[in-house]
Amino acid sequence: MASRTTPELVTALSASRWLLPLVADLAAHGGARFAELIHRLSLSRDSCTRTLALAQSHGWVIRNPGHGHPLRPEYILTAEGHVAAARATPIVAAHRSLALPVGAMTRWGLPILTGISTGHDRFNHLSRALGRATPRALSQGLVALADCQLIDRLLVDGRPPTSRYALTDGGLLLAQACLD
Repeated sequence: MASRTTPELVTALSASRWLLPLVADLAAHGGARFAELIHRLSLSRDSCTRTLALAQSHGWVIRNPGHGHPLRPEYILTAEGHVAAARATPIVAAHRSLALPVGAMTRWGLPILTGISTGHDRFNHLSRALGRATPRALSQGLVALADCQLIDRLLVDGRPPTSRYALTDGGLLLAQACLD
């Protein structure tokens, strides 16, 4: 699979609630067994299975061909998985420093934050920048980010009234982790 650019990679990493922490955990521990992932990430078996399948479909994770020995990890990162993990690790660290729960943001939360940080501060600008996000998904993402106090909605008085979005300090920290 070809290497992805940063916005595409951030969008791919945020496709599932558990994908970021899973990839970062595999990088931090040099791979893991299924039971270790469930325990460290506090996942259900089904969630872990779905997230591993998604990571495998992106080409980031493979089953260890040398698995079988009790001390060898069952799942390891591929070369492209290490690229994704290099992006995921600072995002997970920023997420933890803000004390956000894992499911606090929607699938489009991180792409919205990066879009706002690059100057797309209105709904239609964000919609064009994100492309595949539906208006409903974008609206729900903006509401969720505002609830987490990662963005501020500024009402601009005029005819018609418009909204502009700005990052809070926490949102800026998370957006910089996505872009660095």
